[in-house]
Amino acid sequence: MAKTKKLRIIPIGGLDEIGKNLTAFEYSNEIVIVDCGMAFPDNDMPGVDMVINDITYLIKNAQKIKGIFLTHGHEDHIGGLPYFLKEINVPVYGTRLTLGLVEHKLKEHNMLSRVQLIRTRAGQIVDTGKYFSIEFIRTNHSIADSVALAIKTPVGTIIHTGDWKIDSTPIVGEPIDLTRLGELGNEGVLALMSDSTNVERPGYAMSERTVGDKFDMIFQGCDKRIIVATFASNVHRVQQIIDAAAKNKRKVAVSGRSMENIVEISILLGYMKVPEGVLINIDNIKKYRPNQVVIITTGSQGEPMSALTRMAFSDHRKVEVTKDDLIIISASPIPGNEKPVSNVINELFKIGAEVIYKSLMDVHVSGHACQEELKLMLAITKPKFFIPVHGEHRHLVLHKKLAEQVGIPPSRSFVLSNGTVLEMDESSAKVSGTIPAGQVLVDGLGVGDVGNIVLRDRKHLAQDGLIIIVITIDQETRTMVSRPDVISRGFVYVREAEQLIDEVKTISEDAVSTCLSRRNVDWAMMKNTVKSGVARYIFERTKRNPMILPIIEEV
Repeated sequence: MAKTKKLRIIPIGGLDEIGKNLTAFEYSNEIVIVDCGMAFPDNDMPGVDMVINDITYLIKNAQKIKGIFLTHGHEDHIGGLPYFLKEINVPVYGTRLTLGLVEHKLKEHNMLSRVQLIRTRAGQIVDTGKYFSIEFIRTNHSIADSVALAIKTPVGTIIHTGDWKIDSTPIVGEPIDLTRLGELGNEGVLALMSDSTNVERPGYAMSERTVGDKFDMIFQGCDKRIIVATFASNVHRVQQIIDAAAKNKRKVAVSGRSMENIVEISILLGYMKVPEGVLINIDNIKKYRPNQVVIITTGSQGEPMSALTRMAFSDHRKVEVTKDDLIIISASPIPGNEKPVSNVINELFKIGAEVIYKSLMDVHVSGHACQEELKLMLAITKPKFFIPVHGEHRHLVLHKKLAEQVGIPPSRSFVLSNGTVLEMDESSAKVSGTIPAGQVLVDGLGVGDVGNIVLRDRKHLAQDGLIIIVITIDQETRTMVSRPDVISRGFVYVREAEQLIDEVKTISEDAVSTCLSRRNVDWAMMKNTVKSGVARYIFERTKRNPMILPIIEEV
């Protein structure tokens, strides 16, 4: 009897982290991929611009891949696409706004003409290859056109929720299609893969409209210029800011490249409605009185180069914050960004501006489902197996425990890690090994050329500084032409540490003289002798370990 083929679910990114979402579904000789995101670098990655997935396994199996299916247009779900598509050019499926944002991204990488983008809509079913069909199901999130995916396979249906919440009064479009999700549950769902971001929060996520009501209340009667910082991708939030501004007869200017791009795309595709004459160029804000202007800006996460951060530190070329400004930060800090956000708020307070943020007023609601919504999703889909996704490790574990409350036995829930392979058939599921699934660092135009050794050196330089010792040797006489030249960067200021630097020169001279007195001179050994002698002396004197770089020149 032939062995029954199994479905392999392979999360490559997005587990034990927030970001880099990418999951492969493999059956026989076919693979479909859900999302292709990036993550922002941690504090221990100095100089790195972004982090993308290691797709070694997918490159080896490129001929099997039938397409990439996108749940929505956030960077942690589409940001890695240009780098993926340079290696593996396959069709990309997504809804209208999602592909609008992808198009803009591919244009920046000069790749748009090479990639097949296939527009889909909620309710549509796409058959791909012999074994997979994917149904797009309408959901609500903090960006328009978000969908869940029902992935039909020969062994059963997998529902991948994407990022979602229940919003009964969405700003644009209709509420999440719970009816269709319930129908799929009645038909039989083999496995549910559900967003775990807000599993720690009880109750339900509030509707986006509640923020709009708060904006109306703040804008009414305010005689200050208003600056609102929010996520550029939160089209609904930006729409509500524009609506509140128009209602209170204010002009709206946009600051920040990502904000300008998304507003332009959203208006072009009809996802944002701006009344005639409300939107003005940021260069023209001085033509209006402060109480006639609203500025929508990036920088809600305290990013160093963002528009709000530059405003707070008086480094913005077009906007100078004063005590007559009201700043609204309409976002919650992503874990790890609390300190940069706090620094920006403190700087704004120092200027004398009035600042409203989530701790003071409900000017932000989450786009992710809370506990009661998560339980409802489990209850209506009735999955045989459950796989929590999109969260740090604690989120995944807590989501598994939440699933127990609605009757999913622990033995049927799987807390996976990136690279873990879960094999399933109609009645069973088990972990069956791993594939490579690390991270690739992007720095400027370099992809993957910054690794652990480079990061280690960068951290070493940042923490302890650098000493360069330049030694010039006469080739004929085998003697030093002059005393070593010592250059310090990030360690000590040379003019204020003359005695220390002079001693470094003496130790270097002695080490070189000792090496030159030998019959065979090994330059590598000479460098190591100088390095170890100087390092030992500096640590004894300063209890610091700067990077020491001896350079030997021959004349």
